[in-house]
Amino acid sequence: MKAIPRDFYQKDTLVVAKKLLGQRIVRKIGDKEMSAIITETEAYKHEDDPASHAYRRITERNKVMFGDVGISYVYFTYGMHYCFNVVAKNPKTKAGAVLIRAAKPEKGIEEMMKNRNIKNSKNISDGPAKLAQALNITRKDYGSDLTKQTDLFIAEGIKNIGKISSSPRIGIKQATEKLWNFKITIQDEI
Repeated sequence: MKAIPRDFYQKDTLVVAKKLLGQRIVRKIGDKEMSAIITETEAYKHEDDPASHAYRRITERNKVMFGDVGISYVYFTYGMHYCFNVVAKNPKTKAGAVLIRAAKPEKGIEEMMKNRNIKNSKNISDGPAKLAQALNITRKDYGSDLTKQTDLFIAEGIKNIGKISSSPRIGIKQATEKLWNFKITIQDEI
């Protein structure tokens, strides 16, 4: 599996959020490899998006959102969960990232279940915290270059993703009118 190149992420954040649907997250830990097909994303921009971490100013937490595209932005939320984002923006935009909200497990399902400490394979990675936990994505992955085939990257996925649905982003209090949550449904066989 080949990592998606950097120019894929050098487009409007909304465009990239949709283009990431159907792509594959690849995670390697030691000799174990896991992968999952991205099924839900959310776009977060800069000055025009009060729900974005980058809305007000650069901080230690959000600084990668202002940097190069194709870089991971991992943050800790609610004092207990990590969330995995990909920096994506056009060259004229100061900051932007796409939250990977959900993915369909493809390879290494037993390892993902072990990482989540669950015995049932249902709903392994159907939320941003579950996804990060299943793939063992933590603060140590903050700033990782997802365009290189290292221990965490995004590779080409499936071609025919079907219809993309859009709705308001989940769990925010501002900019709720923006339909920047994007989803696809993947059949059981990938």
